[in-house]
Amino acid sequence: MTTRRNFLRTSSAAGLLGMSGLLPTLSAFQAHAADTTGYKALVCVFLLGGMDNHDTVLPFDPSSYDRFSEIRAPLMQLYANQPGGSSRARDRLLEIVPDNAANFGGRRFALPEQLSGIKNLFDAGSAAIIGNVGPLSVPLTKTQWDQRSVKTPKRLFSHNDQQSTWMSSQPEGAQFGWGGKFADAVFNSGGFSDSNFMTITSLGNELFLTGDVTQSFQVGSGGASENQVLNFYEGFRGTNEGEAIYQKLRDHFEAMNFSRSNLIERDIAAAMNGALVTNETYKAAIDGKTDFGTLFPGNFLGQQLKTVAETISVREQLGKPRQIFFVAIGGFDTHSDQVTDLPAKHTEIDTAVTAFYQSLVQMGLTNDVTLFTASDFGRTLAVNGDGTDHGWGSHHFVIGDAVVGGNIYGDIPPYDFGHDYDAGSGRLIPSTAVEQYAAPLGRWFGLDDDEINVALPNLSAFQAPDLGFV
Repeated sequence: MTTRRNFLRTSSAAGLLGMSGLLPTLSAFQAHAADTTGYKALVCVFLLGGMDNHDTVLPFDPSSYDRFSEIRAPLMQLYANQPGGSSRARDRLLEIVPDNAANFGGRRFALPEQLSGIKNLFDAGSAAIIGNVGPLSVPLTKTQWDQRSVKTPKRLFSHNDQQSTWMSSQPEGAQFGWGGKFADAVFNSGGFSDSNFMTITSLGNELFLTGDVTQSFQVGSGGASENQVLNFYEGFRGTNEGEAIYQKLRDHFEAMNFSRSNLIERDIAAAMNGALVTNETYKAAIDGKTDFGTLFPGNFLGQQLKTVAETISVREQLGKPRQIFFVAIGGFDTHSDQVTDLPAKHTEIDTAVTAFYQSLVQMGLTNDVTLFTASDFGRTLAVNGDGTDHGWGSHHFVIGDAVVGGNIYGDIPPYDFGHDYDAGSGRLIPSTAVEQYAAPLGRWFGLDDDEINVALPNLSAFQAPDLGFV
């Protein structure tokens, strides 16, 4: 059904940007007690397509490595045939030695050489690995999975549905994401005239950042979207006629003389005005930024994170002590040619994320910004020749100096078949729910338990204590 709210969201996606705070009076939440002292930001890096967890956090103890190599023999041979030899040869892997290594009973782990920068952050205590995270409805055992005796997330192994479930705990068609609900809690704590610039995306009107009050502001590598019509007539303002045309157009986009009574027409007019004002506010802030001296890579993720860093650098001008960012890259649906595609993607992640961390060092904000990864799902341990198929649980990185780094949280199941977390073909049944992954981030962000339960309504199904990684 087309509702006024849905119509406005669709309009925003079509180009009416900067609509944050458009309908604050419709908020369903009461003001709680979110802590907004100081500055904090969350940065979600979404890896679209389902990154292979088994080929990202690899086994390193000889018995696990040998079994992994046996199961994945076709891929390992293809790696060996690559120019320069195999980056998955054991003597080229980068062993990580977590502070909680005793939890894994002698099993050891490593990262591929393409993730050397993140490995260094892990060693320095500024990064952690959260093992076997994925969507769950309730805690799930292998027996329950085999018998289909308890509720599981809808439409498992579907890209669109599992991306949505990661972002909102619901399959495709959901309205609100937990990032947006985190921002709602901050806004409803009071002290803000609007929710502009609280949630910012580099890709569009993303579900993850959409709350009941907050809606995402879109920026690209070139900054905020601009009104091309006004920009064109800007050049004619030197004449009386040109100035008159410019001002008339500006009055139109600001809806200065709009007096229609139709609610949808009025909201569209307000959206146009909001888009113009917020875009100009953002542009003025960014135009005045100072260079923090970090060289970002030219890849797609690097340029997105550069924009995030620049936006954070003008946080005081934008006037929001809490911000949530969403960036993403695709290319992880490696059903084929994994040995070429995945290492290149690992390099893109590593160079972009380490440059972003360095920018935080330059700005003195390493304790105030936490970056975390997410993805549709992991992949099967079994191979299909030169690739892998859709999985479920996966391993993720959390990065920043607020992170209790140098640890692996959750679990890394055996690199084998038939264990307690094997849903078949080495597809992992998650041992940590997305909500359990999100809750510590929300607490660090300043939300209290009531606010976290509003943002993550399925959290109450999981009684495990806080993972404690931030």
